[in-house]
Amino acid sequence: MNFIDEALLEARAGNGGAGCTSFRREKFIPKGGPDGGDGGRGGNIILRVDPNLNTLVNFRNQKYLVAKNGKAGSGKKKTGQDADDLIVMVPKGTMVFDIVSNKVIYDCCEDGKDYLIAKGGEGGAGNFRFKSSTNQAPRRHMQGWSGDELSIRLELRSLADVGLVGFPNAGKSTFLSHVSAAKPKIGDYPFTTLRPNLGTVQIYDSSFIIADIPGLIKGASDGAGLGLNFLKHISRTGHLLILLDPQSMDMQVEEQLTVLLKELKTYDSSLLDKDIWIVLNKIDTLDSDSEGKLIKIIESTIQSIDLKSKGVVSISGFTGNNVNNLLGLIANEMNIKEA
Repeated sequence: MNFIDEALLEARAGNGGAGCTSFRREKFIPKGGPDGGDGGRGGNIILRVDPNLNTLVNFRNQKYLVAKNGKAGSGKKKTGQDADDLIVMVPKGTMVFDIVSNKVIYDCCEDGKDYLIAKGGEGGAGNFRFKSSTNQAPRRHMQGWSGDELSIRLELRSLADVGLVGFPNAGKSTFLSHVSAAKPKIGDYPFTTLRPNLGTVQIYDSSFIIADIPGLIKGASDGAGLGLNFLKHISRTGHLLILLDPQSMDMQVEEQLTVLLKELKTYDSSLLDKDIWIVLNKIDTLDSDSEGKLIKIIESTIQSIDLKSKGVVSISGFTGNNVNNLLGLIANEMNIKEA
């Protein structure tokens, strides 16, 4: 299934049905009064979370959400039928924006909850509503009210406890596949991961979710590479693991760390307020002296940029070396304790 995390839609709620002008005409009742009924209500447009969905692919070819109009009223004070609401299922973590103001309308995170996007118009009044002591035979009714119309943007943001941050080929997918049952695509070329992958880590008698977010490059906060497609998913996570690659031919580990933190800060400075662990990955390719030197360089870089990190941890996502220690540190920070 294709992963689509954004959709632009026009939402049009149903119009209310028109009221009716009618008069009571029955045998032996020569002066029947007005009995035109009210129109029915137009259909609402409602979003509802479906926990089984993980993409907005259903909106790939859908540009309009249109609810039905209410039925018109009729004689004998019969109210027109209300239109059915249009209920649209979306994945958990879908944010709804008003395109015009760019303001958040809803953050759809509760299973089964209805999120009213566009309200249907009320039905118009029938002529019996206008009867009075001075107007015994009103010949007027009202048309139904128009339903809401608005342009919206749906944006799916991953819901995870921990986000993996790193340049392409930093080993994020390998790490995720080692600590969980997730099977992300793994390869020795840039941008192997083109969509967030979620994995559940079982630890002690509990669990937490890790998101392997698509790798970023320098300038991602300005849209370079996968750009904002990556960064918006990071905003949901409570904790961050910044994976550094000692085998990179393009950047030393200290430059990797500096650039990654700059991109996070440029996109949203509050991201640096999260619990952050700096992880030196691929230590299976290093000897102990080289590992020790790199850790000192990373610690010195952290001090120079005044980052409040939870510390530096060296691991091998490939062999699993020291991975359990890292998971234990994360679990402890999340108050997950060993029974």
